[in-house]
Amino acid sequence: MRKAKLIAIVVLLIFTIIIFLQNTEPMQARILLLDVRMSRVLMLMLTFALGLVTGILIATNVLRRKRKT
Repeated sequence: MRKAKLIAIVVLLIFTIIIFLQNTEPMQARILLLDVRMSRVLMLMLTFALGLVTGILIATNVLRRKRKT
């Protein structure tokens, strides 16, 4: 089971890196009230990091609630 998780993580990491490397052109994004011009790779990384942090925070909150009960 542990090997399967490690393999899944490695495969997902490789796919993520491939996606990042294929999207290098600049783009324009509107974040709140600001118009920002940045590379698509940076936007993907920021979005990925935000989703990762959100998922970790939600998971730790759920685990804390389960331990209290």
